[in-house]
Amino acid sequence: QVQLVESGGGSVQAGGSLRLSCAASGYTYSTICMGWFRQAPGKEREGVAAIENDGSTTYADSVKGRFTISKDNAKNTLYLQMNNLKPEDTAMYYCASDSMCSVQPLAPEMYNYWGQGTQVTVSS
Repeated sequence: QVQLVESGGGSVQAGGSLRLSCAASGYTYSTICMGWFRQAPGKEREGVAAIENDGSTTYADSVKGRFTISKDNAKNTLYLQMNNLKPEDTAMYYCASDSMCSVQPLAPEMYNYWGQGTQVTVSS
């Protein structure tokens, strides 16, 4: 079992930046593959970015060039640097992990472990 705790959300104006963190504890073998997901009210949860243990990354088209996912293995912490935020980025952001990597790293159903989420609100 692994526990994931997100932090770093908040309210910013369009064009601003935030950095989300996700601290993992417990059976960290289950953090071989990790990802960030978001869910806006009335919408389905969608993948934002994912990272594998070898450092390879995947991004949703909507965030490419603006968001950067990274992981500090020594600290068991996942990050999401979000720059040039837009109102459409407003959502609850969740981190997720799994012991196996999928050919669809942005698919929420591929992950077994989830954090409680952190809210990001971007105003225009």
